[in-house]
Amino acid sequence: MATQHLSSALPVPAVSPAYPMAKPGYGKRSAPGQQPRTRDDFALLPTRERYVAGFVDHLPEGAEMSVKQLAKQLPLYGQQAVSTSLKALSVAGHLRRIRCSVGTGDETRWVFRTFWSRTARDNEWWNTYLATETAARTAAPAATPEAPASPDLAAPAKPPAPTPVPHQRTPHQVLDAEPAPPAPEAGPSPAYLALAHLGRNDHRLALSADDCTTLEPLATQWLDRGVTTDYLTNALKAGLPTQVDSPVGLLRRRLIDKLPPHLPATASTPPDTPTPTRRLLVECTDCGRPGQPEALPDGLCRPCHQTHTTTGDTTPEPTQIAAVKAHMANLRTLLKPV
Repeated sequence: MATQHLSSALPVPAVSPAYPMAKPGYGKRSAPGQQPRTRDDFALLPTRERYVAGFVDHLPEGAEMSVKQLAKQLPLYGQQAVSTSLKALSVAGHLRRIRCSVGTGDETRWVFRTFWSRTARDNEWWNTYLATETAARTAAPAATPEAPASPDLAAPAKPPAPTPVPHQRTPHQVLDAEPAPPAPEAGPSPAYLALAHLGRNDHRLALSADDCTTLEPLATQWLDRGVTTDYLTNALKAGLPTQVDSPVGLLRRRLIDKLPPHLPATASTPPDTPTPTRRLLVECTDCGRPGQPEALPDGLCRPCHQTHTTTGDTTPEPTQIAAVKAHMANLRTLLKPV
């Protein structure tokens, strides 16, 4: 049970106009339904947590929420103190760190966000809210073409535009006509680019332009079998010897020996198949371990939650304090010059 701290809280530092913002889709996001901001916000929290919470509450949407960046803006506390304060704010119901996947296919990436609520929420509220966020993200609005309500209301068809009569050129005009511009040359193929980038990432696999052209047909066979360029480059770079005398010979051997098998064509997905649901994963505010919201009460995983509840509010016994003092006195005695 939280106890009220009557000591005056430290003044909240002003948010710098140049405070860094996170990339789109990252950073702070405010939860809905919060109470209006008052002077008594976070009154039940200790002084340090009130200080950090007041600063985070005044940050704009999408602001950078990493411990390192927050510690730069809070002159009184370092990264360890800020990390401990964020954990306490998570237990108090003010924030949750989450991760979710965005994109499709090979473009899928993880997005990290920090949901913030000035009003403290319990675990049930957070679980319900994150479930609602999941449903909102997975609901894809279907664009339906607009059609007229009835044939009578349909717009009248416009008469076709008159076909222009081509201008007849004389033989002299045809001879003086400018030649058509040449067609633009096609760029290098994905297979060629994948081979060319090998040397940029690892000098042992540096290839010349002629080498890339020679190996391009072999690499194209890999891509024709459905693998990505990342799969191709990782397979060619895996387990390289310390010194490579002939990069083109080594890569030719690997492109032939490690050619992936043909996979049967998969049946097309029916149009009415529902989109797979991608749930939001909550990150443990202490160690960063991901999990379902129900498995991380107070925003902490089981080990961190157990550590917080068993050692967070315990005070050493007098016998333990006396033992420590006696040990320190003995060390000082041993360090005295004889």
